[in-house]
Amino acid sequence: MRWIITTVVAVIAGFAGAAAWDYSGLAPDRTRESIMANPEMLPEAIEELQRRETVARLEPMRSEIETPFPGAVLGNPNGEITLVEFSDYACGYCRMSVDHVNQLIAANPDLRVVIREYPILSAGSADAARMALAAAQQGKFEEFHNAMFSFEGLTPENIEQAAQQSGVDMEQARASIESGAFESQLQNNVFLARNMGLSGTPAWVVGDQVLSGAVGVATLSAAIEEARDS
Repeated sequence: MRWIITTVVAVIAGFAGAAAWDYSGLAPDRTRESIMANPEMLPEAIEELQRRETVARLEPMRSEIETPFPGAVLGNPNGEITLVEFSDYACGYCRMSVDHVNQLIAANPDLRVVIREYPILSAGSADAARMALAAAQQGKFEEFHNAMFSFEGLTPENIEQAAQQSGVDMEQARASIESGAFESQLQNNVFLARNMGLSGTPAWVVGDQVLSGAVGVATLSAAIEEARDS
């Protein structure tokens, strides 16, 4: 409890500003007493602290996170609002979120959805991610993305069938995958996710917010609106 109070004192000090702090005569002990007398201040202050920490981590990487692998975009590729999803084809919650993303795209013509392949859940995850990037290279990303999530299990047969259903040139895709053309992208996605503190999928970045899990249409819509307003 003491560390929470100490942290909140620092946050409130930031709110007040140095000049106001000095002028009012407030000191850490008096602020602590104020917090103890008004504990409802804690959630709001802690939420603000977490927001500031998120922005501090995100800002140096924002441009890189929001820049997609060419073709790995859903919605409006020139949209003014960017929603980034870190996704794994082995993730059931990512599969659940496919419909959520489609609803968001339909409701927001200015929404660009950047999919960052984050294959961390199974041995087949990386194989599916490589094929997704090969599909993106051929302008077939959305088709493959939807088809792959319609399959249960990431067997080599399912991955190939999803690609074929999507109209992917398999000879070209295999050549690109075997050349290692997508390895640096996948490694960079892992690097970005870890630096953002993301440990699972799906994870979302929109505006100054980082969200984890299948948070649903309402939560993502609210985050999109906040990003638009800012």
